[in-house]
Amino acid sequence: MSAAEMLAPERVLATPVRRPGRSLRFLASELRIIFGRRRNLAGMLVLAVVPVIIAIAVKASGPSGGGDGPDFVSSITGNGLFVALAALTVEMPLFLPLAVAAVSGDAVAGEANLGTLRYLLTIPAGRTRLLAVKYAAIVIFAFVATLLVATVGTVMGLSLFGGGDMTLLSGSQTSLADGLWRILLTTGYLAVCFAALGAIGLFVSTLTEQPIAATIAVVLINVMMFILDSISQLDWLHPWLLTHWWTAFGDLLRDPIATDNISRGLLTAAVYAVVFWLAAWARFSNKDITS
Repeated sequence: MSAAEMLAPERVLATPVRRPGRSLRFLASELRIIFGRRRNLAGMLVLAVVPVIIAIAVKASGPSGGGDGPDFVSSITGNGLFVALAALTVEMPLFLPLAVAAVSGDAVAGEANLGTLRYLLTIPAGRTRLLAVKYAAIVIFAFVATLLVATVGTVMGLSLFGGGDMTLLSGSQTSLADGLWRILLTTGYLAVCFAALGAIGLFVSTLTEQPIAATIAVVLINVMMFILDSISQLDWLHPWLLTHWWTAFGDLLRDPIATDNISRGLLTAAVYAVVFWLAAWARFSNKDITS
């Protein structure tokens, strides 16, 4: 059952008076739908399995070094907290964006595909609130999905490898409590980045009535930004790409925390979120009731 089907009777008879309680009920129904759908639950299960596989693989065979940048996998045996960081790094390019793309792509296109969008468009004054609630649900899902990966990774890591002082990328050591705090900051930072990708998905979702097409489009946009970011000849474009700043979370693991790239990443994510939410609003506010 879609959000429109749950709220249709109320929306048809309601007046354009804005009531915070109604928006909260709408948000609650959206969240029940998102976290109640089997495909979303299956996707979250896959997200949770990745840190389990990483932890078991390292426990069974030991770490392997190599590669550019911070190698979190090779640090797992020294401190289990690195399982969470390794899992976030592995899932950052595709798995987590795919999960957010699936939810955001379904936000409006799913209603149109089910034929329930006309109920949501019955009251013109409610269109802005509708998009605001839809996006709020996407943001919450992005935070929950990212936190799920970090939590499972932390639990598995501490269970199999223990904790203790954590060696930061700068070479200094910090306490277990501070390490947990830095992982929480990392989770929040990446969740904000994925929420910005969700704004792109919301916009794309207003352009089609096929949620699968919207999901694929968002995934392709995400992959394209990664490809563009890897082309050195386009270094002038890199700072404007949303995905360029995702790896800046490594600065949260330094002592002291380097805030320049983190701040730029948060600003870029905020700009993407605002621009694409407004684009979705511009498209959706004049959308004809066709389904």
